[in-house]
Amino acid sequence: MDFYDPAEFWEPIKRPNRDAFILEANRFYILVSKERIRVPPEFAAEMVVYDAGAGEIRTHYAGFFDPGFGFGDGSVLGTKVVMEVRAREVPFLVYDGQTSFKVGFERLRSRPEHVYGVGLASSYQHQTLTLSKHFRR
Repeated sequence: MDFYDPAEFWEPIKRPNRDAFILEANRFYILVSKERIRVPPEFAAEMVVYDAGAGEIRTHYAGFFDPGFGFGDGSVLGTKVVMEVRAREVPFLVYDGQTSFKVGFERLRSRPEHVYGVGLASSYQHQTLTLSKHFRR
């Protein structure tokens, strides 16, 4: 499989010395959560808006979590959430510790035969600030 060169699509931004950063309007950013998520095998989850009135920011472009994400066989202590974020139409100030999304869980009818990260080549089980598997690492 061919991979994309991240430099063709993304520009690294150093973490600012202060605890806040302004997202420019209509630009995409890849950010990572401080917290970790664990999705038990009997559930699936997705990122949802935590407060529609909180501003013109969207964090859930690809926010689906498979059963077992950050959980595996039970020994994984959670996985950080990598978010594709965009401020719409106006700049948006984000600060350290700010809530940017909620996680909604849905119970499955039955436990899946294959659980994310258990015996599979799961790409994001132990991720940090990482682009998708389609980019050269």
